[in-house]
Amino acid sequence: MTTLTIRNVDTTVKERLRVRAAQHGRSMEAELRAILNEALASAGRREPNLAEAIRRRVAPLGGVELEPHPPVPIATPPGFEA
Repeated sequence: MTTLTIRNVDTTVKERLRVRAAQHGRSMEAELRAILNEALASAGRREPNLAEAIRRRVAPLGGVELEPHPPVPIATPPGFEA
């Protein structure tokens, strides 16, 4: 096991950690280990990006074939002549 030292922790953060640890019946050190484990475990489960997350969500439903949109002519831009 490795030992980590965290310096310059705000006193309000330390107090919140102490209260949270007490609520869970753990020491502050054990609470920090649990917080780190949870944060790092959930980080690996995150989707890489929104488009990929949507694709994975709807892929089991099957694909949809759409007609290609017809080309739309671009209007002539306005002139700046006086």
